[in-house]
Amino acid sequence: MASFTDARSFLGQLVSIAIDRPLGCRHPDYDFIYSLNYGYVPDTPAPDGDDLDAYLLGVFEPVAAFNGRCIAVIHRLNDNDDKLIVVPDGRAFTDDQIRALTEFQERFFHIKIIRNGYST
Repeated sequence: MASFTDARSFLGQLVSIAIDRPLGCRHPDYDFIYSLNYGYVPDTPAPDGDDLDAYLLGVFEPVAAFNGRCIAVIHRLNDNDDKLIVVPDGRAFTDDQIRALTEFQERFFHIKIIRNGYST
């Protein structure tokens, strides 16, 4: 069995992410536009076999990389692909805001938002 990183271990931590799908780009396989920057934590395996994914909230221009704080994890109940929610240090977003901002992609999944030991 392959080893992977538990996304919850990043909660509250500063994390460096690479952005491979910057704000405004089109998904390569599906017909939607990324309404925020989306990327991954390099060299950090996730259960799906790829690097651990991350949404970047609170940055309103395309970027190639970012250092920010993980404030939550989107846990997909019908998929094995958790997503970090990374924001500029000091910023806060409610669960409802996270759901609204990631809806463009997460609407296809059943999710719960995990924060420091609890989920919604």
